[in-house]
Amino acid sequence: MITRIRTALRHDEGASAVEYGLLVAAIAAVIVAVVFLLGQRVSTTFDSTNKCISKQGVGC
Repeated sequence: MITRIRTALRHDEGASAVEYGLLVAAIAAVIVAVVFLLGQRVSTTFDSTNKCISKQGVGC
């Protein structure tokens, strides 16, 4: 009986669609968290860069 259990455990056929779905959901959650946490900082940086470029470097 133990041999059958060991044999059954060794015959893992790879990831199923559910596992791939969970992996995609986890990656999406990380992306959303990063965008949420860094979004304002990146927006502020782009705005200040845009102002510097429009003033042609005066006072930057």
